[in-house]
Amino acid sequence: MFEATRPAHAPVDHPKVKMGKVGILLANLGTPDDYSYWPMRRYLNEFLSDQRVIDYPKWKWQPLLQLIILTKRPFSSGAAYKSIWNHEKGESPLLTITKDQTVKMAAAMQERYGDQVMVDYCMRYGNPSTKSKVREMVEAGCDKILFFPLYPHYAGATSATANDEFFRALMDEAWQPASRTVAPYFDRPEYIEALAQSIERAYEGLEKRPDILVCSYHGMPKRYLMQGDPYHCQCAKTTRLLRERLGWDETEIMSTFQSKFGPEEWLQPYTVEHVAELAKQGKKNIAICAPAFSADCIETLEEINEEIKESFEHAGGEVFTYIPCLNDDDAHIAALGAVVESNLKGWLD
Repeated sequence: MFEATRPAHAPVDHPKVKMGKVGILLANLGTPDDYSYWPMRRYLNEFLSDQRVIDYPKWKWQPLLQLIILTKRPFSSGAAYKSIWNHEKGESPLLTITKDQTVKMAAAMQERYGDQVMVDYCMRYGNPSTKSKVREMVEAGCDKILFFPLYPHYAGATSATANDEFFRALMDEAWQPASRTVAPYFDRPEYIEALAQSIERAYEGLEKRPDILVCSYHGMPKRYLMQGDPYHCQCAKTTRLLRERLGWDETEIMSTFQSKFGPEEWLQPYTVEHVAELAKQGKKNIAICAPAFSADCIETLEEINEEIKESFEHAGGEVFTYIPCLNDDDAHIAALGAVVESNLKGWLD
């Protein structure tokens, strides 16, 4: 069905082309190729040069980035990555998990649509690049591509920059495929259900019920919220929907924000500070999850489970339970599959 052929009514000397497939391209944030200095520097340079992430004027930001930050930060970030690295496979956990998610999604889509679809993944920063995967899909005969940033919530620094990179990749294609991007799915019942099930399983395995569940979301400057970014509101709704599904009281769950960077005010409360405050208030047993991340990564495995945990214990906390991201959990893949199916309507029904 997808062998290269001449288009209908084309002259006999027209080059043969492949067409007729629908590409499903999953996209995540990215990963360095290694935790040593130069791979870390390349990765951080690409990430921190993105003006969706750091929107300061280039003339002001780039000298600071190139001359100061990128001479020091690759060492500290590299050490953090080394502490969580998948040494057996020679890659970051984010890459391992994204590969596993893609395999399961491909199997689910194959069962649903047969050979009409092609499923792959790309990274906004690092490898495999968005551009390279768009090129592969077009060469494989995908004349339609559904681009799926794996962020439950919209933010300019995540969903928007991933879409930007996808659109830039399309600019290089002589024959652009028809394209769609997937909207945030933070309030879809399937996603909330998958989150709730993961928390219920974790709680069932604990000797004592935690005093509170902290939903730690990746932070961003408060200024972005005031400029109209909906991320903060979508995070708040996720926590509310999760609480309602679990049937909990408002005192049993809360939202915080992590990963503050730079001098300006970010969304609050800050996770690293607030868990210490919880310990001082007598909440010595807490659980923490990260609903904004579709896969465990440096921000969850190192920042939450090491730095934030240390802050809690240093303040007198006793039991700290990190509940992993949904990763390639079957309920998560089913939820993502439902999102894909709804976005393919009109292309594949």
